[in-house]
Amino acid sequence: MTSRTGLRAFQCTAAILALTLCIPPALAADSGTIRGQRLAHGVYKGNCLACHQIPGDPSAVSLANIGPPLVHMRERFADRAALRSQIWDPRTRNPETVMPPFGKNKILTEEEIDLIVDYIYQY
Repeated sequence: MTSRTGLRAFQCTAAILALTLCIPPALAADSGTIRGQRLAHGVYKGNCLACHQIPGDPSAVSLANIGPPLVHMRERFADRAALRSQIWDPRTRNPETVMPPFGKNKILTEEEIDLIVDYIYQY
């Protein structure tokens, strides 16, 4: 093994360790929840942080106040299907909402909505 190969292996190991340490403990065990978090935080798909704060997730940095903070989700949506429906087409509950109908307008796939629900429902 050359020193160059050893250095690359060390850098990869260090990068993986750094990423692992940055994952909140609640997310570490569930890759589906991590995928949901990435979608919710991502600016190209879910982009939840553009309008909502998620105080329970330290990596969800946002000063947004267009939509309500995503807290007490199990209390607010006792039925997971209601939360999923809210993301699918929020106009069903509130025709005047500014939240886009992520499912109805095909911004997110069925699977992506389910992943975001998994992520958000823990808070």
